[in-house]
Amino acid sequence: MADSLPPCPDCSSEHTYEMGALLVCPMCGHEWAPQESAATPDDGPVQRVVKDAVGNVLSDGDTVVVTTSIKVKGSPQGIKAGTKVRGIRLIDPVNGHDIDCRVEGFGAMLLKSSLVKKA
Repeated sequence: MADSLPPCPDCSSEHTYEMGALLVCPMCGHEWAPQESAATPDDGPVQRVVKDAVGNVLSDGDTVVVTTSIKVKGSPQGIKAGTKVRGIRLIDPVNGHDIDCRVEGFGAMLLKSSLVKKA
């Protein structure tokens, strides 16, 4: 192949291939955009910035307040606006949810950063 594709950032496999606008690793199943692989390892890890509903930067361990009522599947009542959530953990987005936390009365769940604000 004239222009080789970059190796997989997860497992370093050299067997990557293009699928539409994404690069795919058949060994581990990881998919990523070609722009992500443009960063060289010498640049260091790229930090993802997560912002709340009003633009404040969030970090692990922060306390946030839910800004709008959230319906919870399988629960007769949802999470009310104004509910405080302590000790959040930022994760890679899963279906748009990028906060892993424990909500009092509901247990562990994932939240979207666009529905909370930093307390």
